[in-house]
Amino acid sequence: MDFEVTQRIQPELGPTERMLWAGRPVQGVIFRKADLILVPFSLMWGGFAIFWEYAAWSGGAPPFFLLFGVPFVLIGLYLIFGRFFADAYIRRHTYYAVSDERVLLLKEAFGRNIKSLGLKSISEISLSHRGTDGGIISFGPATPLKAWGNSRWPGASHSIVPNFDLDSGINNVYEIIRAAKRDAA
Repeated sequence: MDFEVTQRIQPELGPTERMLWAGRPVQGVIFRKADLILVPFSLMWGGFAIFWEYAAWSGGAPPFFLLFGVPFVLIGLYLIFGRFFADAYIRRHTYYAVSDERVLLLKEAFGRNIKSLGLKSISEISLSHRGTDGGIISFGPATPLKAWGNSRWPGASHSIVPNFDLDSGINNVYEIIRAAKRDAA
């Protein structure tokens, strides 16, 4: 178990609760299936917004038209670049743990947020592989927004089922969770 993760999670455990596994999500900038649609859309949005601003500025448009385009340019820049870095920042400050009683997801980006799922109450656990040893373990039924990523869109992470997004050891973690769920029943 990662020492830093253990230090962050340990204060969240109950007095009799025992940690079985702790880890962190995939790090760095990553691309997801949804980016096949989002990248072209973001380039069109951002390109049009920048073109609008340039045309308004070079054409001597009134200040209102210049100001009107600024939010659209900012949104375009977030869609093109910012969402990848925001996602990487959030994952860099995210920690996972499995105890003998629950699954914990701790996010310390933009405040401290703990999601605790009792092993007895998890209705569905699914595993999807990525590469040879990585993948995603999802806790709960799949939603239509699952393909859109974990946290790139502000506020969207609340409508996506909690999951562990790991770059290695996915099968081992999945078996630890299944065994802990069996033992908790």
